[in-house]
Amino acid sequence: MNYEPFTQVRLDQIVRLWNLEIGNEFPMRKELFIQNSYEDVNVLKAGSCLAIDDAGGLVGFIIAKKYMESIANLSPEIGWIQALLVKTDDRHKGIGTALLKRAEDVLVKSGVKKILLGKDVWHYFPGIPDHYQNVKNWFMARGYQFGGTEYDLLLETAVREIPKVEAAHFSLLKTRIDKEALVHFLQRCFPGRWEYEAIKYFERGGNGREFVILKKAEQVIGFCRINDPQSKQIAQNVYWSPLFSDGLGGMGPLGIDPDERGKGYGLAIVQAGTAILSQRGLKHIVIDWTKLVDFYRKAGARPWKAYATYSKNVNKA
Repeated sequence: MNYEPFTQVRLDQIVRLWNLEIGNEFPMRKELFIQNSYEDVNVLKAGSCLAIDDAGGLVGFIIAKKYMESIANLSPEIGWIQALLVKTDDRHKGIGTALLKRAEDVLVKSGVKKILLGKDVWHYFPGIPDHYQNVKNWFMARGYQFGGTEYDLLLETAVREIPKVEAAHFSLLKTRIDKEALVHFLQRCFPGRWEYEAIKYFERGGNGREFVILKKAEQVIGFCRINDPQSKQIAQNVYWSPLFSDGLGGMGPLGIDPDERGKGYGLAIVQAGTAILSQRGLKHIVIDWTKLVDFYRKAGARPWKAYATYSKNVNKA
């Protein structure tokens, strides 16, 4: 078995292998893989590689990441395995173990103290798909510990009315002032991952149509990101849109200022996002990566996909 650097030369083969193995549930597109795995500067290239058999064919790959930017407060001591996949016919030959060890060794040498499966910036999954029991067992045998279950929810609706709320109002983000107010709001109330994603959204050409904001006395007190087939970026809640022949909308993340909670704003902003996506002609909406099943059930959502989360402490101090 030979191991090659993770480069775009074998993009077609990687996407083909992915779809051969798990594409019926998680269909991969070239543009999504390029966005999340080639254009993300947080990919740790020394820890990411391809497994090539003696005939020159791709039989597996691993992608490792570590936060290497400075635009949000994310820990450089956290590492991620974005993806690890080995062709079914070539499993049980030590290939996956060799790929994982290479990635772990490089992550540890780079200063990482904890490795998460998924959950990376520009991630594919927040964990292992829960029904992949053999995969879960394989990682547990290598020291990864279970940390709970996350869900993707599916909401099917024809609601088209944006709700009215007391002393506040909803709108799409349209102006530079609103953009600055949103980023300031996120830095104050939701620093870290959500702040990072919003900043990258604007860096990559977002014009605001993907953000519903809730204002009170002209101050942003809540937000909800929505996504549709016209969005410039492929956001996490629409990754698997090829499964829906009539289109897919996405919702999340979303949040309300802690000082304004308990007033019904949270459910209302879900309904506002749902209404706007419905007005854009979308009947199916995915709310990704959440434990709040009961809360979203109030808006008509139900569990669609489940993921088991795993991590491994690798601090050798």
